[in-house]
Amino acid sequence: MKQSSNHLPRDRVSAALTAAPAAGRPALVPFITAGYPDKDAFIKTLKQIAVAGDVIEVGVPFSDPMADGVTIQRSSHAAIAAGVSLRWILQELTAAGDVGAPIILMSYLNPLLAYGFDRLATDCLPAGVCGFIVPDLPWEESEEFRAALNKQGLALVQLVTPATPDDRLEMLCRGSQGFVYAVTITGITGGDVELPAEVTAYLDTVKSHTDLPVCAGFGVRHPDQVRRIGQHATGVIVGSALVERLEAGEDPSDFLAALTAV
Repeated sequence: MKQSSNHLPRDRVSAALTAAPAAGRPALVPFITAGYPDKDAFIKTLKQIAVAGDVIEVGVPFSDPMADGVTIQRSSHAAIAAGVSLRWILQELTAAGDVGAPIILMSYLNPLLAYGFDRLATDCLPAGVCGFIVPDLPWEESEEFRAALNKQGLALVQLVTPATPDDRLEMLCRGSQGFVYAVTITGITGGDVELPAEVTAYLDTVKSHTDLPVCAGFGVRHPDQVRRIGQHATGVIVGSALVERLEAGEDPSDFLAALTAV
């Protein structure tokens, strides 16, 4: 069945993100590694997160998560040991139905290749998956994957960094779907570092290149950071700090709600 261009999965992502600032707060994109720390509680955790999260980024565990810091590396290795795979994730999501927020899968390229691009895109629809972030897939090598996703109206979110040259920034912002992922620091995820002073000007520059929502991530864990970023971007992506709360057995919705509390 052909989908209306106004109801494509990737448009659900953009709509959910832009609704948050319209309601007077930054959008929240929580990240979790699928099936961690408790494989049996995966869907329950997603539903808890959806109480405060606008779009949920679900990490597909991978043996060599090169863009991630120690917290997400640890979660990825533990999830693999527990038997979590891309196939298992899609099966669980399909069985669960709507978890309360659009889902974006963050995956390295190898699991996607092994699954098969066209079959993967088709299987995403009943699972409620609206798109992908693939940190090790350069734009120049993404045509085949983008073609498979476009058939189903799924997003391929592009990442930009403070070191991205202006011409490439323009190209990536023009090619991104769903939102633009603005990495706030150079390096890997996690850590407890201050956001660079120049991050606000950088986010303003990214916003000037796109009509899509811009969400900023890497190193976000405090309400003051969320407020600061929210003045210059649509929303924030919160990963390592949330995974640490889940490891400690805390309620993820309480932590996320506190990030945007006035």
